[in-house]
Amino acid sequence: MRGEERQHRILALVRQSGQMEVTALAADFQVAPETIRRDLNALERRGLVRRTHGGAYPVESAGFETDLARRETHQVEGKRRIAAATVRLLGEAETVFVDEGYTQQLLAALLPSDRPLTVVTASLPTAAAVAKSSETTVLLLGGRVRGRTLATVGAWATRMLSSFVIDLAIMGANGISRDFGLTTPDPVVADVKAQAVRSARRRVLVGIHTKFGAASFCRFAEIGDFETIVTDTGLPAAEAHRYSLLGPNVIRV
Repeated sequence: MRGEERQHRILALVRQSGQMEVTALAADFQVAPETIRRDLNALERRGLVRRTHGGAYPVESAGFETDLARRETHQVEGKRRIAAATVRLLGEAETVFVDEGYTQQLLAALLPSDRPLTVVTASLPTAAAVAKSSETTVLLLGGRVRGRTLATVGAWATRMLSSFVIDLAIMGANGISRDFGLTTPDPVVADVKAQAVRSARRRVLVGIHTKFGAASFCRFAEIGDFETIVTDTGLPAAEAHRYSLLGPNVIRV
């Protein structure tokens, strides 16, 4: 099998499984581990995977994006810790934008229910998570619903957001990069996220460590647009410090 064909098949396996180890890939393709490492390095240079110690995981791009079902099974404990830590940053905010994504769903379920709070979101699951609280007003942005993420996009969503001044926006991203900022695969999703950033007085970015260093297709914000980044301890302290030099306080939980 030629190297190009093998790399294409490796990429398909990594995207299907969410993460693959060098040893498993070497056994599948009946080649030496060093060959697989070279293949993974080539795929990383093309921005398609990120290397880990002993393996790799896929980078979301214009041609590949995980769905909610996959996100609900990947790094769940880390996402729970991130959600809990982020809720403690709410302060006196009375209006909150909660972005789409599984970490944000977990966070929404932890929002206080003993005080008046208005939650603005494009995410159907997030809206459902908070709608039962009698103290919470939920504003669900209109527009086309993306089946992959169950979030609304399009001109209706961005126009509605543009009419608000929101105390706090809790944002997510598919890629978090010191070089390329905050990115996501789909231009219409980027439009909604960018408008949420513009409409908010304060902005907090949440993301599991595997998103750092990755860059997707559409940039919607810069690292310096955020006052705080909340991630897990899988992001090395030295790398967290490098992000903090761009402006935000970086919290590792």
